[in-house]
Amino acid sequence: MSQTTRRSLRQAAPRPISRWVRIGIPVLLILVWLVGGSIGGPYFGKVDEVSTNDQSSFLPESADATKVADVLPDFLGADSIPAVVVATGDGELTDAQLSDLQGLADALADLDGVNEGVSPPIVSEDGEAVQIFVPIDADDSRETVEAVRASVTDVLPDGVEVWVTGPAGFTADLVKGFTGIDGLLLGVALGAVFLILIIVYRSPLLPVLVLLTSVFALCVALLTVWWLAYAGIVVLNGQVQGILFILVIGAATDYALLYVARFREAIGSGLARWDATKAAWRGAFEPIIASGGTVIAGLLCLLLSDLATNRALGPIASIGITFSVLAALTFLPALLAVFGRAAFWPFAPKPGDTRHDIPDDLTAPVRGLWPKTARFIARRSRVIWILSTVLLLVASVGVFQLKADGVSSSDLVLGYSEARDGQEVLAEHFPGGSGSPAYVVVAEDDLAAAADVAAGVKGIDAVAVASEDSPTGQATVEVDGGEAVLTVPGPPGSAAPEPTVVDGEVLLVLTLDAAADSAEAEATVVDLRDDLERELGTGAALVGGVTAVAIDTNDTSIRDRTVIIPVVLLVILLILMLLLRAILAPVLLILSVILSFGAALGVSALVFNNVLGFPGADPAVPLYGFVFLVALGIDYNIFLMTRVREESLVHGTRPGILRGLVATGGVITSAGLVLAATFAALGVIPILFLAQLAFIVAFGVLLDTFLVRSLLVPAVSYDIGKAIWWPSGLSRTDAQAARTLDS
Repeated sequence: MSQTTRRSLRQAAPRPISRWVRIGIPVLLILVWLVGGSIGGPYFGKVDEVSTNDQSSFLPESADATKVADVLPDFLGADSIPAVVVATGDGELTDAQLSDLQGLADALADLDGVNEGVSPPIVSEDGEAVQIFVPIDADDSRETVEAVRASVTDVLPDGVEVWVTGPAGFTADLVKGFTGIDGLLLGVALGAVFLILIIVYRSPLLPVLVLLTSVFALCVALLTVWWLAYAGIVVLNGQVQGILFILVIGAATDYALLYVARFREAIGSGLARWDATKAAWRGAFEPIIASGGTVIAGLLCLLLSDLATNRALGPIASIGITFSVLAALTFLPALLAVFGRAAFWPFAPKPGDTRHDIPDDLTAPVRGLWPKTARFIARRSRVIWILSTVLLLVASVGVFQLKADGVSSSDLVLGYSEARDGQEVLAEHFPGGSGSPAYVVVAEDDLAAAADVAAGVKGIDAVAVASEDSPTGQATVEVDGGEAVLTVPGPPGSAAPEPTVVDGEVLLVLTLDAAADSAEAEATVVDLRDDLERELGTGAALVGGVTAVAIDTNDTSIRDRTVIIPVVLLVILLILMLLLRAILAPVLLILSVILSFGAALGVSALVFNNVLGFPGADPAVPLYGFVFLVALGIDYNIFLMTRVREESLVHGTRPGILRGLVATGGVITSAGLVLAATFAALGVIPILFLAQLAFIVAFGVLLDTFLVRSLLVPAVSYDIGKAIWWPSGLSRTDAQAARTLDS
């Protein structure tokens, strides 16, 4: 038995405790979690009631696109999202087909969820295609789009193909991509974790207990998050929901593995169930609390974001981590206190079994993977950390190939997307921006000037203004002698329409040549904003619409990652300094995390560009990848270095580093495999953002587990020696003096 274990056992010397207390406390804790889980479980099927995937709702209130979105209902009537039904035939459409398509438009106008203002079929110049604009109620967009698609299929004219696209179509396809979160994602993640735990522990019961810990933590976390979203305190969408599920399963399992390792060690030392529970809880409490607190602190830095979805992820994910910590320190200890040694059957540790003890001399020939790794580090520490650093630096070069400046909405869904196919057909016969116009809100007195500016911007096909007097709700605007002239199709001599005026402002509706989610459209909107500001002055005209939302979202995301990443590093560095009571060791740990993240991102960029052929990445992908890799990577730093410090106080720094590596190598490796598997499960959801995040985090965790935490950090710490604890007293004392100092 090692000296550290004996010391822990002396500290955990049992006091006479009633048998009813030993049984009652675990049973009570189990009942509390069973009640919480049974209440929270049904909320998996109710997430849609409180979630939204409207991108404009995530923007800061100060963004131009947000201000325009807020006033659109005042000009256009009900709060609608436009869908575009595009139909083509074999060549030029016949009169009979056009008549049938008019009937289709009439049928769509009668559907629930479709607002007033369905346009008649608009024939393309080549006569081969028709588009119908369908305003969809924003509150039920996905269900209504599905109803429109079903109605189109039922009354489809012979020889005509039809697609439902536009902003509402893309939103419906995006929401549909998230439909596997409740079932498929959880099933794949839990199945992968269960398989890994079976292999690691070779026990049928222990993996079940660990997974129950994760599942009940997730149920209670989801219950809390649901009510916060229902109250409007946080914004929940499919992306945040998927990350919450994976984060809780992975983190709760990691913390559970750390506790299981301590409990196994105590049971193997001959302690009874209650005494083993107390010893394991004392040994696991500090690293689990420190790890969870560090992750929470890193996640809460997302509150600095200007995007509502990022700000929401911070507290939502923090709630998940909080319940993961609570479950690992209450529910799992209660379960193991009840099952005891039987939880490890058929390979339960036996008293007196020294196979898992740490050898006293790790520089001599030893048996076992981690003792051999420790001996290798002791003999070649400098070579190991230099080669590891060079390897990570080389991998980091790929970062310069990462294209994280945004992707079009048509690329967000992986696999089949009717909206994407329809947009391609639409662009062949109509201006690409049909159905997804750019909007400009200006003072009524500036209507002519703004229309004149818009007409002169390259990439704008048509300029109109919202008008209640027009049958279509819009009137074409032309500028004649500095005056705005409004016209609509109609018989000669019909009255000229007037623009709709709200609080002294009017709404210009601009049709773009390019698809609204394309780079060309974004360039057009940027030029439009610049020209309007130059002509009318700063703030005189607000530009919104689908394209403007994408521009403002990307700009805000880039600003967020520039601000948040340094703050996360600083916060975690301060926490590590307090935890390890040193400066040098935390600085080195932070540098190792940065290096590991750079390598993970560099390799990911090469894979995305050259293997998977992704079109690019959202600017938030590096930010999310950084937050998760750094925050979760710190878990393994804490697991390792808190044990190293504990061993160093008894044996001295260099022996303590080797002993700490041997003691934690197995649990860190197991935890890393579990976390990588859970994040990799995000790849089953056909959403580009989640697929990229899945690869970055899964690969980064494996890199961190097997290279950084197992070789680089122990090797550089061993090479530096006791100075690693500078400026604490441990950096200047031997083991005996350190024990006195620590006490």
